[in-house]
Amino acid sequence: MKTIWIAGPAIVIAALLAGCDKPPAPDTREADAAAIRALEAEWAKVGMSKDATKFVSYYTPDALVLMSEAPAMRGTESITAGFKGAMADPNFSLNFTTGKVTVAKSGDLATTEGTFVQTATNPADKQKMTVKGNYITNWAKQADGSWKSFEDVAMNEPAPPAPPAAVKKK
Repeated sequence: MKTIWIAGPAIVIAALLAGCDKPPAPDTREADAAAIRALEAEWAKVGMSKDATKFVSYYTPDALVLMSEAPAMRGTESITAGFKGAMADPNFSLNFTTGKVTVAKSGDLATTEGTFVQTATNPADKQKMTVKGNYITNWAKQADGSWKSFEDVAMNEPAPPAPPAAVKKK
């Protein structure tokens, strides 16, 4: 009979504690998406300024950057070296526009999709060239509430086909 007296209150206490779950965290996805969209607009302006150090400050220290026709860059040192080299080109310009922003329900991860236009000197013929492409950037919310990119993938669109060769009439 003593077992019932001991087990009974324990079951009641366990049931009461189970009912004391924390309320769900507020859904901040809309506000986070707006903050990230503004952050990417700011980042694009930094890209146009050719300040590689400031540009790279938008990445986490262990970020991965993958770009068409370039080696993978991982970490601040590698990413900074890559962008300093690119931004030293007098013809360099970079503009990107955010399209879609998706924030995880957890509120700690997000993905952006967008387009970019980059101008640089073609190493083969030393002529100014412009490429267009698409990107996906993955973001993580930091302990201070700010957002930093931990993965950035940019792919050039294929070059338009060359015009057909002129056919000589006989």
